[in-house]
Amino acid sequence: MRAPVRSRGAVLTAALLVTSACHRAAPTAAVFRTPPVEQLRADVDYLASPALEGRGTGTAGNDSAAMFIARRYNALHLASVAQPDRAACAKGGVTGKADCFILPFTASVPVRNAAARQLKTQNVAAIIPGHGRHAGEYVIVGAHFDHLGRDSANARDPEKGHVIHPGADDNGSGTVAVMEIARRLARRPTDRSILVVNFTGEELGLLGSSEFANHLPVPKEQVQAMVNLDMVGRMKNDKLIVYGVLTAPELKGIVDSANVAPKLAISAVGDGEGPSDHAAFYRKDLPVLHLFTDLHDDYHTANDLPERLNIEGIEHVADFTERVVRSLADRPARLTFQRVQTAGANRPSERQGSGVYLGSIPDMGAADVKGMQLSGVRPGSPADQGGLKAGDIIVKFGDKVITNIYDYTDALGAHKPGDVVEVLVKRGEAEVTLKVTLGRRGS
Repeated sequence: MRAPVRSRGAVLTAALLVTSACHRAAPTAAVFRTPPVEQLRADVDYLASPALEGRGTGTAGNDSAAMFIARRYNALHLASVAQPDRAACAKGGVTGKADCFILPFTASVPVRNAAARQLKTQNVAAIIPGHGRHAGEYVIVGAHFDHLGRDSANARDPEKGHVIHPGADDNGSGTVAVMEIARRLARRPTDRSILVVNFTGEELGLLGSSEFANHLPVPKEQVQAMVNLDMVGRMKNDKLIVYGVLTAPELKGIVDSANVAPKLAISAVGDGEGPSDHAAFYRKDLPVLHLFTDLHDDYHTANDLPERLNIEGIEHVADFTERVVRSLADRPARLTFQRVQTAGANRPSERQGSGVYLGSIPDMGAADVKGMQLSGVRPGSPADQGGLKAGDIIVKFGDKVITNIYDYTDALGAHKPGDVVEVLVKRGEAEVTLKVTLGRRGS
C-alpha cells in the first residue's frame, strides 16, 4: 500500500518505524490440498520469502510471484483474458497455459530531474465466467502483489540500507486473500462474471492498476464494481476498514448485509480515492470498495514478516469479501456510481518530506473525525515521549489547524528534526496541549 502522499514516506513516516527478515520454502501452486487457513499461510510465506527479495516491480522476484499466481489460476481452471497481440493467448479462455494469465506491459516510472525509467513487468488476470443472464457483466476483485524489494528510498527504515522488505502484509495478505476468493468463486460461480486481477507497480504509483483500468479487457459499461484488498493481514479486535461505501448509494447496504455473525467491527469510509489500486478505477467513474485492516509499525520496513500476520484474520476478510462480491455479482440491478466529496481526500500533498519523525500511528478508519485520530504511538518515539496516546485526536500542530491526515502531513513536513512543537489534542471530552521534540527518521 502506498502512503497517501506522493513521497510515500510522509504520512506514514510521520507515523511509524522498525526491522528483520525471514526464510520460507516455496509451496506448490496446485489447488488447495490443505485447509484454507494453512494454504493462506503457505502462500504468504512464499510470497514474503527471501527468495523473492521483496517483489520489487521489474525484478526477478516480482516475475516469480506473478508466475506463481498465474499457475494457481491455471490450476483452478479459470479463463484467461483475450490478448490479441499474443498469438498463443489471443482468444483467451481456458487454455491450460499459465503464461496466458500474465498481462505484460512496460511501466514508466517517474524519476525526478531525469528521464522516466522503463520497466518490463506484468499484471496477472483471470476470469471466472458467470452462470446467469448477466454473465456478460463483471465484478473486478483485485490486489497488488508487488512491494519495495530492496528499495531503501521508499522504506521507513532507510538506515538499514538495501535489505529485503518482505511485504507480508503489504500486500502478500491481499494477494493470498484474492487467490482464496477466486478458489471459492470458481467452485460456485455467480450470475455476473468475476475478473480477478493482481497488480504490479502499486508501490511506484498505482502503475499496474492504472495500466489495467486504462486498457480494460472488457467494456467499462459492463463493469459493476471493483473490490480491492490491500494490507488485510494484521486484523486486531475484528476491526476492518472499508473505503468507498459512498461511491454507489447501494454499497452501504451491501456491506452491512455481508457482515454476518461472527460480525466484524467495520469502519465504513465513503471516499473512493486513496493510496491503493481501487483509486485507478474510481477515477474511471466505477464504484469501488477497498478493504484494509489498518496501519502498523512494520509498514514499509524489513519487519513486515509472515509470522506477524493474523492468518485467521485474513480468512475472516476473505469470508466477508466473498459475501460482498457474491452480492454485487448476483444482484439483479446495476449499481449507481456517484462521486464523493470529502475535504482533502483528493488533494495528495506535493511535499517531499524532510526526514522528520514523530512516531504517531494514524487511525485510517477514522476518516470522518475532524482532526487526525491516532490508533497508537511507537514506544520511545518523540510522540510517546511527548505524551501522545492511542485515541488522541490531533486538532492543531504548531500554528496549523488539523482537520484531516493531509493537513497533518503538510504541518509535519513544514518542520525539521529537533523542532519543538506544541500539539493540541482532543482526549475524550478534554483538550490537552503537549510539547513534542521532533526526531529524525531512521535515527
